[in-house]
Amino acid sequence: MKNLRNIGCSVVDFSATTPLPLSAVAWDTSNDSLICAFGPSEEDAGIELKRIPPAAGPEEFSVIAAWDAPCPNSALPHDRILCLQHFPDSSTTCVVLAGGDIIAVREEPLPNEEQVEIVGSVDAGIAAAAWSPDEELLAIVTAADTLIFMTRHFESTINVTFSLDDVKVSNHVSVGWGKAETQFKGKRAKALRDPTVPEHVDEGLLSALDDGNVSVSWRGDGMYLAVNAIEGKARRMIRVYSREGVLDSVSEPVDYLEGPLSWRPAGNLITGIQRLEGNLRVVFFERNGLRHGEFDLRMDGSYEPHNEMARVIALQWNVDSSVLAVCFSQRIQLWTMGNYHYYLKQDISLVHSKAPWLALSWHPEKPLRLTAFEEYALQRRDFAATVVSGPTCPPNDFGITAVIDGKNLKLTPLRCANVPPPMSLHDISVPREIIHAAIDMSGTLISVLTSYEALVYRYNPSTIPVAPPELEMTFRIPKDLEHVVLRQIAFNKGNTPLLLAYDLHTKSDRIVSLDEREDLQMQVESATALTVAQPSGEVYVHLSDGNLIPCHSVVPEDINGSSIRRQICLPASAIQSEIVEVDEELVTFGLTAGGALYANDRLLARSCTSMITTLTHLIFTTSQHLLKFVHMTSVSELEVPPDAPETDERCRSIERGARLVTAIPSTYSVVLQMPRGNLETIYPRALVLASIRRSIAKGDYRNAFMTCRSQRVDMNILHDHDPDRFMKSVGEFIHQVKKSEDEDVSITMYKETLRKAPPSAELDAANGTVLLHNGSTTASPSVHSKVNRICDAFLAELESQSTKHLRNIITAHVCKSPPDLAAGLSVVANLRPQNQDLAERAAEHICFLADVNRLYDEALGLYDLDLTLLIAQQSQKDPREYLPYLQSLQEQADLRRKFNIDNDLGRYSKALNHLHAIGDFEELQRYVQKHELYSAAIDLYRYQEQKMNDLMKLYADFLSNRNRFKEAGISYEFLSDYSSASEAYRQAGMWREALSSATLAPEGIVNVEALGTDLAATCEETKDFYSAAMITWNYQSNPEEAVKMFCKGYHFSDAIRLVGLTRQPSWLETLIDPGLIDAAASMSEMLGECREQLRHQVPRLRELREKKASDPLAFFDGGAGGGEDVPDDMSIAPTEASTSGGTFMTRYTGRNSGTINTATSRKTSKNRRREERKRARGKKGTVYEEEYLVNSIARLIERVNGVKDEVRRLVEGLVRRRMRERAVAVETLMAEVVDGCRACIDEVFQVEKKAAPEGEDENGLGDRPVGADGVLWDSLDTMGRKREPPLVKEFGRLSLLGSKVTK
Repeated sequence: MKNLRNIGCSVVDFSATTPLPLSAVAWDTSNDSLICAFGPSEEDAGIELKRIPPAAGPEEFSVIAAWDAPCPNSALPHDRILCLQHFPDSSTTCVVLAGGDIIAVREEPLPNEEQVEIVGSVDAGIAAAAWSPDEELLAIVTAADTLIFMTRHFESTINVTFSLDDVKVSNHVSVGWGKAETQFKGKRAKALRDPTVPEHVDEGLLSALDDGNVSVSWRGDGMYLAVNAIEGKARRMIRVYSREGVLDSVSEPVDYLEGPLSWRPAGNLITGIQRLEGNLRVVFFERNGLRHGEFDLRMDGSYEPHNEMARVIALQWNVDSSVLAVCFSQRIQLWTMGNYHYYLKQDISLVHSKAPWLALSWHPEKPLRLTAFEEYALQRRDFAATVVSGPTCPPNDFGITAVIDGKNLKLTPLRCANVPPPMSLHDISVPREIIHAAIDMSGTLISVLTSYEALVYRYNPSTIPVAPPELEMTFRIPKDLEHVVLRQIAFNKGNTPLLLAYDLHTKSDRIVSLDEREDLQMQVESATALTVAQPSGEVYVHLSDGNLIPCHSVVPEDINGSSIRRQICLPASAIQSEIVEVDEELVTFGLTAGGALYANDRLLARSCTSMITTLTHLIFTTSQHLLKFVHMTSVSELEVPPDAPETDERCRSIERGARLVTAIPSTYSVVLQMPRGNLETIYPRALVLASIRRSIAKGDYRNAFMTCRSQRVDMNILHDHDPDRFMKSVGEFIHQVKKSEDEDVSITMYKETLRKAPPSAELDAANGTVLLHNGSTTASPSVHSKVNRICDAFLAELESQSTKHLRNIITAHVCKSPPDLAAGLSVVANLRPQNQDLAERAAEHICFLADVNRLYDEALGLYDLDLTLLIAQQSQKDPREYLPYLQSLQEQADLRRKFNIDNDLGRYSKALNHLHAIGDFEELQRYVQKHELYSAAIDLYRYQEQKMNDLMKLYADFLSNRNRFKEAGISYEFLSDYSSASEAYRQAGMWREALSSATLAPEGIVNVEALGTDLAATCEETKDFYSAAMITWNYQSNPEEAVKMFCKGYHFSDAIRLVGLTRQPSWLETLIDPGLIDAAASMSEMLGECREQLRHQVPRLRELREKKASDPLAFFDGGAGGGEDVPDDMSIAPTEASTSGGTFMTRYTGRNSGTINTATSRKTSKNRRREERKRARGKKGTVYEEEYLVNSIARLIERVNGVKDEVRRLVEGLVRRRMRERAVAVETLMAEVVDGCRACIDEVFQVEKKAAPEGEDENGLGDRPVGADGVLWDSLDTMGRKREPPLVKEFGRLSLLGSKVTK
């Protein structure tokens, strides 16, 4: 679908500067200059070698060398240059002459070298020569029918003689692929004929116009060489030689095959010319010499077989095999191929119409750059492969594409008819070869530019069927443009055609309006293209330096003045540019030949292969085979999506080599052309969603709904894109959709898709980068949820149209969260008396939406047996099961029926209410005990004291049996059963309530003293020394033992107070002081252990982490690092048990991630338990040691925080008893431990570690494995995650000891 657009043109005329004709050119790829060879001729045997810099005139030529070259071969009238090759690395040019001389010309010769040197000579003369693509071999075909290979240093390596026996090398057998004789014509047609034998066999007859020349062409990789020569003056034969000079194959005989030859650089085809009666044909051969396709050159009707003007001089493929140049004596045709059809894209004519010949040379590195030269002129052409397409602005985005094919323009509006190339919907035929074509911004005018005129056609692709284009007007090329090279045509916003042409006189580019009423004449330097801005239609001229200039009506001399404002500047010249107006700002997108994509001066992407713009998106493809969408906004805010087609809707994978043809926003489609030429229309999610959002913004919910349906988009976007608008437009939505069966599809909107997102997420959604409807809910359904709000809104609108929208009403009830099945069934029940058929259809629909078994239970719970029967008939239930059951319910009384229904449905609370209404209290008690409905029953009988007490007694016994002693004690106490309450409280460990209940019980029932002794012993076992002391003091009258208990619990203040109350001062020395000494000793020992633990574990943890950072493999292996050599007696080859290197987890645990056998899987649980024990022990040297140390330090800090109050009470008690030194020692030790804990917090728990982003694994461990590997995975995952460090509580030191507060 692409055409060749001329993006650069320059012509050099040197007829007045040199008498010698130009005979050959070569490219210097180091600076894109041309090496031109002039002469020799019949009048002058001299040769001049000149260099032409890029974009230079004849006066800027620099002469490299000049010498006389008399022809050593008397058979030639004068010598002739056959091959001119320049070597940039050595600044040397090789000239091969037909007379036999091989000359090396050095631009910068060394002191011992000559500038012009004959490095070789062939006495018999040279017929053809060519250098290999790698510039290492020179192939020479001599006039004596020999083939010589010479190296870069001009040393002959191979000498092969052509022989008549060469034809025996290939025994050709053609199977006739694609031939008419191989096609099926019926079983009676040419029965038993061998399709591999053609009807006509060519004999290899020579053409009458055959010039007898020999042609040589290398394959692109330089491994094979093709030679086209006449064999025995009878036929032309193409010989294929390998790089080593071995004959590989010869071609099959082809009648009237001529001399031109070119091997396609891709290597699959060898191209030649066949002259037929009335036409010329390009024929292709495979390397084995067999024919492989052809195409006709479409000569004019005045063609004559013996016409010299129709003689093909040469064939040349460009470097990337995309364009074939056919060089005639008066013109050059450029052909491209797509979908196995050859298109004529450009026709290059002579500069001087009387020149006898025309030749060309492709640039060896830049595929679409060539130079065409004749006797006294040279023209350079740069082309770009671009698509001529219509506007992409709705509603005129018909997807019109125009494909140039010689004198035909193939038109296809892809929005209306996706006709595959090379076919088209309509063809426009013109008298001359087409240079360029343009389509206006409305898509209704098409301009065709030829060398003599511009034709404008009226086209209306909106009609059905689409009518062919009609010629509306013809613009003749003005006389002042006779000496120009026409390049491009474009429509301005007044629909007037503008021409871009190269002026041969001024050597500059001109922009001219073809409408005489518009005085537009612009003259610019190095223009590359005319670009039309969307949607205004203003035309800009793009210069080679990246600047873009608007086309205004100005005089030529003002172009360099201030009257022309340079609107936009790209950093580099672009082969394709698009201008879009975004918020009154012009944004120019340029694609360079190297694949760089720019937006004004900002680089957006590299490796871009094609691009197109719409008013809302920039669309481009990349060499990674991705199609990307960039939301159109200001240049600084353009966001290119990452290469993540799996997660980002703005990026999509496409077929390798696919290129953009056009975009059609109205149908949210993009048309791509595959490498072989066929078209594919896709509907990218980005364009689809953009279309849906536009429809919602306009309130066109019908279009948005149908788009969601056809493109399988989650219909939640109808609500989620603008929830408030949708909720206000529910009535309009119902009115637009109209068809009830369509509207019911909105069931897909009944999903909790909204999440609480930050404001930035809403902004991203507006930009089309984040979609709220793609998220999943994190909030639990409620009355205010999205689902319920939508359902209620639909029900409010549909309640007045219950018959028409019956299914929608039922759907709205069922789809609530949780489903309101009762309301839906009520709708069905209300219909049954009115219309039985309608009720059955409603029952069928509700059974389709919900589980029929659940509906059966719900209908039964409504106590409507007829409705239950209706639902049961829609299910797969056996009538022998539900009919007797429903019949038995029908025979029961109303309350008993309801009780049985609720009981069968498991709704025991409701059944209890019915049983209460029946009045059978004994049955109720049994039912309460069976289903544990004590609270509900007590609430029912709250005003009947005796029955409530009976139920409370049952409840208390139940709680006691279930070991819920606290609640049981309260229940017994509620019933004034203090003895049972005391026992329950005792079992619950509530000593205060147990003793108080025991004292309230009747005397003699409970032994209060024995109960106190038992409770005191229990409190002492649980380290609750304070409670044990209170029980011993208050209920056992043993203050001495109570003092000891207070001292054990570090409650020295209470102990001293009790000493004072009992008037026993001697206990201070006998009980208090020993208690203080023992407490100080045990506390000091515990704090000392904590200090030593910190001193040992923190450095060890630091050492482990340093080892893990420096050599992770050694850390996880627990042995030598990866840098040590593997012992030579140890095999490291993979085995069945170790099929891969695995991860550090598999190396540590000895497990592999491959498939495990059954015997191994049986050991998974055992291995896991063993690994869990290893992890719990945290043995030194294992991978679990780090985690163990961190947990150990955390437990130590928790322990220190727990004893701070005890230390405070201990220090105060020591000071009160004049033990100041002990108090200072304990306090100092505690302060050291607290300071040590606080100092190691940051290091141990790595407070500076940042949490990993949401949804991303912090350690890159992947999914959790099973078995022993899973234990290690858990350990590493725990250590890798951010851990909240424990808080070290403040320790207030006693000021009497001269200390400060430790924070």
